[in-house]
This record gives sequence, structure tokens and C-alpha cells, in this order.
Amino acid sequence: MHQWCEFWENMDNISNIEYQSLIEDVKNKIEKKQYNVLRLMNTETITLYWEIGEEIYKQQQLKGWGKSVVSALSQGLQSSFPGAKGYSAANLWRMRNFYLTYRDELKLAPLVREISWSNNIIIMEKCKDVLEKEFYIQMTKRYGWGKRILTNFIEGKTYEKYLLNQTNFDLTMPQERRVQAKLAIKDEYTFDFAELSPEYSEYELESKLISNIRAFLTEMGGDYTFVGNQYHLKIGTKDFYIDLLLFHRRLKCLIAIELKIGEFEAEYAGKMQLYLAGLDELVKLQGENESIGIIICKSKDKTVVEYALKQSNAPIGVATYKLSATVPQDMKEFLPDPDEIAYRLGVFDQKK
Repeated sequence: MHQWCEFWENMDNISNIEYQSLIEDVKNKIEKKQYNVLRLMNTETITLYWEIGEEIYKQQQLKGWGKSVVSALSQGLQSSFPGAKGYSAANLWRMRNFYLTYRDELKLAPLVREISWSNNIIIMEKCKDVLEKEFYIQMTKRYGWGKRILTNFIEGKTYEKYLLNQTNFDLTMPQERRVQAKLAIKDEYTFDFAELSPEYSEYELESKLISNIRAFLTEMGGDYTFVGNQYHLKIGTKDFYIDLLLFHRRLKCLIAIELKIGEFEAEYAGKMQLYLAGLDELVKLQGENESIGIIICKSKDKTVVEYALKQSNAPIGVATYKLSATVPQDMKEFLPDPDEIAYRLGVFDQKK
């Protein structure tokens, strides 16, 4: 009893701030150890699967066994380790392929042990070449992508777009933000939800994107939020208006977008640089990163883009867009009915 009284007396002498600090310190130590244990378990699991795949392959080579040995091995392992997951015939076959895929890749063999088995399967089965595999392994490791996010990035051809997109981020951004920024910008956007008239203007394009804002933000990449359109900036005595202003949640920065319905012109980069300087000086909040500009044009000469961005000290990317090939809704009433179209195309020999 005396000990408990002494304990509570000592607690009274500890301030609430100190007590909370102690809890946070201990909690962080526990979480760190738990993470290290999970990471070690994952590494050991991948190493085990590698060794099982290697053994299967070697036995097949030595004894000429076919696929049936994998089924037999699966039954034996599941009998010896009842309730253990991961020893199905399909998964054992993946282990064999996993070993064969990376056994000669000195750079990738250690890296595959740092991501989960499920993510390894996705990358191994969906990616074609070594560089593509390395790209997704590195991204998964760095940003902790789950299966769904990884699959979405692969199906969205992020690797191809990463190779193609034109930015000056290597010259204008710190290394820790550079890769994520490149992933945030595509080389080409598809605005198939925007039904435009044949001779549409930049104003009409902007209006259609705004009226389909959810579809537009999804096409931009999902991490964007809408701030405004024709966003007003007063710089000196002059007024400027940014076509679209977004905010990127992961990059924690404003994204200025300029829409152009023609080919990219070098002067667009200079104007965007002015916008970004104004945003950083007048709009950016404390704790946010430097603003990024995206110029979206109907077409571009890659060499002109490269030269235009080379001397800019502001982070800018240049992309193109394509539209749907479908006929706008307000023009469909002028088309012949389906039977008339079929008759004119010769589907029917004669109209009844």
C-alpha cells in the first residue's frame, strides 16, 4: 500500500506534458520494433520462397520431373503443415518462376526481398522487361504501395508515361520530391468525357473540364483537389488568370494548369514561370512546397519543349491531350437513323 501511495505521489510531480511525451516515446519504440519484426518476417518469407523455387527447378533439371512434381509437393507440404498458407500448387509454381526471373539479376535479387510476396507476383506477372520490374519494385518499396494501388499504376502504364513525360523536374526540384512529381504528370491525358463542338475554343475546353470535374480529377491522377478556374493573380499593376488551379495532396503543393488547343509554343513556359513565381509569393501557405506548372496542349514538338524548359528555374511539365471520337450529344439528332445508315452502307440490298 505504501508503495502505491508513493507511486501516485511521484505521478503528481510529473506534468501532463512530460507524461504524454513518455507515452509517445515508448509507443514509437514499440511501433518501430513491430515494423522491424514485420520487415524481417517478410524478408525471411521471400528468401524461403526463393529457396523453394530454386530447389524445384534444380530437381526438375536433375531428374527430368514435369509439372506433376509441383502438385505432389504441394500435397505433401499441406499435409505436413496443416493450416499453413502459401503452399498451393499454383504458388509453388510461382516460386519456381520467381527464382528463374531474378536469379541472374544481381541488382534486383536483393530488392525483391523488401516488398511483399503478393506485390512481387503482380510485378513478375504483369511487367515485361527488367527495367520496368525495377521501376515498380523501387516505387513499391519507397511509397509502400498496396496491391490495388500497384495494379492501378501498372495498368495505367505509369512506367511508360514516366519515361515519356517531359518536365524539367531533374533540374528544378529536390531529389526527394522529384520521382513523385514525375508520377503526378502524364505525357498525355484523355478527356473522353468532354463533348466539344468541332471548332471548340480554349474557353469551351475549360468549361467542359469544369462541368465534368470529378472525371477530370480522376484522369489527372486521383491525388488532386480543385481550387479554382480562371484563378486571379495580381502581379504589380497587371492582372493574370490561371486556367485551372489544383492542389496535389501527396506533393503538398499548388498545381497551375494552362490549357492550349494548339501546338506548344516556347513562350508558354515563360508565362507559366511567372504564374508559379506569383503563386509561391502570394498564395502558397506555410508548410506547402513550391508550386508546379502543367501546360496541356493539343500537340507538341518534343525538341521545342526540351529547349523551352531547359533554362526555366521553375518546375514545369508539358503534356498533350486527346478527345473522344464519339459524336457530341447535341449533334446526334442530325444523324440518320440506324436503318438508314445500314442501307447507305450497303448492309441491305434494298430498303423495304
